Amino acid sequence: MTLGLTRGVLPSFYERLRDELTFPLAWGRSATRDFPAWREEARAVVGEALLQPPASGPEPFDPETVDVCDAGPYTSRTVEFALSRYGRARGSLLVPHGSGPFPAVLVLHDHGSEFTIGREKAVRPRSATDRLARATVWAERHYDGRFVGDELAARGYAVLAVDTLGWGDRGPLAYEDQQALAANLYQLGTSPAGLAAHEDIRAAAFLASLPEVDERRVGALGFSMGAYRAWQLSALSDDIAAAAAVCWMTGVKEMMVPGDNALRGQSAYFMLHPGLHRRLDIPDVASLAAPKPALFLAGGRDHLFPLVGVTAAYTKLRAVWESQGAGDRLTTTVWPDTGHVFTSGMQEAVYAWLDTWLARDPTRSGGNRPATDSGVG
Repeated sequence: MTLGLTRGVLPSFYERLRDELTFPLAWGRSATRDFPAWREEARAVVGEALLQPPASGPEPFDPETVDVCDAGPYTSRTVEFALSRYGRARGSLLVPHGSGPFPAVLVLHDHGSEFTIGREKAVRPRSATDRLARATVWAERHYDGRFVGDELAARGYAVLAVDTLGWGDRGPLAYEDQQALAANLYQLGTSPAGLAAHEDIRAAAFLASLPEVDERRVGALGFSMGAYRAWQLSALSDDIAAAAAVCWMTGVKEMMVPGDNALRGQSAYFMLHPGLHRRLDIPDVASLAAPKPALFLAGGRDHLFPLVGVTAAYTKLRAVWESQGAGDRLTTTVWPDTGHVFTSGMQEAVYAWLDTWLARDPTRSGGNRPATDSGVG
């Protein structure tokens, strides 16, 4: 019997451990057959896995505006608010000119091992011009030269982007120090992924609370690690009405194979909730958002998320949404010739999808129209 390690730093018996993951709390496997009751039960399990000490009650945001500048069709502000009871954080807030309240999008930045910028990956830095060069290079590399937050604001959305712990104003974190940060947070009873999830929930609540924002029409959008955070946030927060996730979806068993990027440690800590997968698979957690509108885009040539895992996860997601009579609210698309990037074409598809579900005031239009699902785009 081999008791050592594989070349991929997995235990040699990893396949047995993987086969023992049966996800007993998944919708359809759980003994709970009422969907709202199942969601409440599963959310509680995920909440425990976040390793976040329970809040004593609603915490005030106490927002302050640090600076304001005109950006053409919208105003760009730097705001500071209580992101949690542990501290304050700064965010980039874009508000269209005109009379609101506006639909809004919380844009969640990626990882990319680039820590000197965070929210600037999504929103063009104006008050921090020293970061503009780095942000521009990042946008060219991953977003076809666009700042997604600014594109949304120009289309009439209020936009908020906030630094995750370790990025931008809350860093910079050195790549090799991610493991040390994780170890220290675990010792303190929480985790990088749990803290990030808690803060994303708070950021969504803050955005929904703003007088310029229609609290019924708040969405989440992210690429890569930001995509993970977007679908997770929709699953855990009632403040999010719809979520779009680009290039982050797979199944645990498809991910846990030698050579997968998630097995390298470091950045994986920001998307790892200890013990959770004994009860739920990754798409099971995302399914907690059903029947809310959800968009998942993947690149057919994305080396971080091979198609076998993407398609298996998409199949699980579709079964849940369709079980709730909401198959038309789920869009799962593979862009066959695209890698791990958020291209301008993908962005346009996301903007059109957000317009479908968020742009129109449902009290004036008689409800939003259903999205069209597609297997390949």
